[in-house]
Amino acid sequence: MAPPAKPGIGEIPWEDNGVKIGIPHEVGDRADPEQQHTPLAQARIDLAAIRANTARLHDAAGAAEVMAVVKADGYGHGMVPCARAALAGGATWIGVARLHEALALRAAGIDSRILAWLLSPGDDWISAIASGIDLSAGATWAVEAAARAADTAGRPALLHLKIDTGLGRGGASCAHWPEVLDAAARAEASGHVRVVGVWSHLTDADSPGHPESDKQLETFREAVALARKAGLRPEVVHLANSAATLTLPQTHFDLVRPGLAVFGLSPIPGSAGPTALGLRPAMTLTARLASVKRVPAGHGVSYGHRYRTSRETTLGLVPLGYGDGIPRHASGTGPVLAAGRWRTVAGTVCMDQFVLDLCDDTAAVGDEVVLFGPGDRGEPGAEDWARAAGTLSYEIVTRIGARVPRTYTDGSSQTER
Repeated sequence: MAPPAKPGIGEIPWEDNGVKIGIPHEVGDRADPEQQHTPLAQARIDLAAIRANTARLHDAAGAAEVMAVVKADGYGHGMVPCARAALAGGATWIGVARLHEALALRAAGIDSRILAWLLSPGDDWISAIASGIDLSAGATWAVEAAARAADTAGRPALLHLKIDTGLGRGGASCAHWPEVLDAAARAEASGHVRVVGVWSHLTDADSPGHPESDKQLETFREAVALARKAGLRPEVVHLANSAATLTLPQTHFDLVRPGLAVFGLSPIPGSAGPTALGLRPAMTLTARLASVKRVPAGHGVSYGHRYRTSRETTLGLVPLGYGDGIPRHASGTGPVLAAGRWRTVAGTVCMDQFVLDLCDDTAAVGDEVVLFGPGDRGEPGAEDWARAAGTLSYEIVTRIGARVPRTYTDGSSQTER
């Protein structure tokens, strides 16, 4: 049985910006000079994995080009470095949701084709058009806004017309599709617009064999035929997301748009994990124990005492919480690799921290714990956290907050953001 921790051991002062300013060192601590400069927590991003995942998706896409979707700061992995890695892996397009994301990519020197699709009237359409960014339009107002901005920018807007084939989200309904085509044809005739794409989004591609995918595919083919009948000649027709890229070759057309799979997570977790799909998770989320102490049986843990120790035990404090994106819904269920074993969160996840019951296993302040990663050391994956929190792996990685520094690895080199 490990001896009781000394009073005061395990307190780690930090500045607000996450830069460590010192760890108290006492006899019995295992903190060493190397750990003095190690972040309290970090998300390590494997850019080589992103390149390899993109190459795998490129192979799956056949003759279609690959648009790597890096919206929401690259699903939490870092938009710019991940876009560069995906392009190095064979992507020829980059996709984002919002215009400011596209403009940031251009400012960072990304010169590939970039599509932004979630636009509002107040966005900087003129700068986007001047920067050669492709834009989505799923309504007549959007076509007209693009044409007006193009007149000011002095170059045509590159438009991808979006049809709602059943998702009920963005895009023109089938009933309004003809009027969008008419508006686009007029704008193209005026020289203000080039219709370079027609696209849509699948609802149930993550459920292979779902009949809705076939219905949407038929609707999409009809919409493309109507666009061509209206005199439009799109360069790229695109429908497939990550799941469809890997499982529905009939949806590939000219371009596929994988997002989650670029980062090595399975878009069909109910059917196959990353390894089975030839993917490798790119993010490993780790932290270092900020406190280790012995407590007696019956000791309450965290807010509400939703967990009580069943015997004398060691508690370890992990300095990550819902303020960093750790889901509070995973209280009592979130898995962590610590002191050589899988553990689950003991009690409630707090804003900045959560607790682990380490039993009688040896642990010390500064020891690394792994929340999720590719599984090389037997650690949980993001999908394990998704199951624990009742959500998707998309949300688990995307919600990891900005105060968790990203460290980029690529072979032997390493950089931080």
